[in-house]
Amino acid sequence: MAIWNPWHGCHKISPGCANCYVYRRDESIGKDAGIVVKTGDYDLPLKKNRQGSYKLTAGDGTIFACMTSDFFLEEADEWRRGCWDIIRVRKDLSFHIITKRIDRFEKELPPDWGDGWDHVTICSTCEDQDRADYRLPIMLSLPIRHREIISEPMLEEIHIEKYLESGLIEHVTCGGESGPKARPCDLRWVQELRRQCIRNAVPFYFKQTGAVFIKDGRTYHIDRKLQMAQAVKSGYSYTPGTGCAEAIRYVLPDRKSLTERLSKSDFRSRFHLSAEDRAYIEEKGLETVSSHAKDFVAKRLAPENPEKDGSQTPMKGHPVFTAQHATACCCRACLEKWHRIPSGKQLNGTEISYITDVIMQWIENEYRK
Repeated sequence: MAIWNPWHGCHKISPGCANCYVYRRDESIGKDAGIVVKTGDYDLPLKKNRQGSYKLTAGDGTIFACMTSDFFLEEADEWRRGCWDIIRVRKDLSFHIITKRIDRFEKELPPDWGDGWDHVTICSTCEDQDRADYRLPIMLSLPIRHREIISEPMLEEIHIEKYLESGLIEHVTCGGESGPKARPCDLRWVQELRRQCIRNAVPFYFKQTGAVFIKDGRTYHIDRKLQMAQAVKSGYSYTPGTGCAEAIRYVLPDRKSLTERLSKSDFRSRFHLSAEDRAYIEEKGLETVSSHAKDFVAKRLAPENPEKDGSQTPMKGHPVFTAQHATACCCRACLEKWHRIPSGKQLNGTEISYITDVIMQWIENEYRK
């Protein structure tokens, strides 16, 4: 990758800007990041070496524009058309533009933009639900060829599935906040966003934990040099069809503690075998019901991305369905939350047997009451 900063400086517009690394870095050297200036690298993609070849080549990878400002900043309106001209010339490069100002996208847009240039990706940030619901509908309505989303710093759990369902989002990135005033990032938020991406077959990148990271209710303070490494180690980045989720390490819960937790859930504890369920068990026998349970798990839960995940298990109609809701074995989100089995991985034989056993243990205990 390469960085192209045609101008430097910005002004803060939303919660994600509060602890901006550009302001922090500039302050450390006595500069005011609120002053916007054109840089000497304005025409970097057109600069050549002594041999007459471009300094930036396709071998440099993606060119990230305006990493110390915003490409659609108001103060840069007079310079932006020139940047579009440069980008037009360098069709051999891949440009990536991350912005908090997607609502200003059409200011100084090149006249030949059409429905977008194939070598340009526009990425809208959304650090919280409010910014997601404001910026993402705008991005989806605009003539853009390649769209991505980034939630960094991620400040709360966000739900963007209705935007992912459009099929227009090509990639999602999230990460925690760095710096001495970093706000916390919770692994549960990362997992939820990741599940939304999995259900819609959208690649997901967990970039960094941030300085303050919450996992299983415990708060960890992570050194800057380890934040990206820990995110990689978690294995939570996801590319559909690659089997990458197999690398996520986890431990199945202790059965006794699982039962106690389920009993304390108002939703889970409300499920009981109905008269129809009992009649079905008496007619078919527990062995047959067990074979049905294993079949349901294999077909509706085991795939990497189950069809209609989250609503694939009916609320009634079979004793196994009732048991699945009672034991939180009804969808991949519940399996991850209650049983620690990561979403996005094909369930193996051991996992299928475990889930079947949990379901049948509940059915047998309930049937004997």
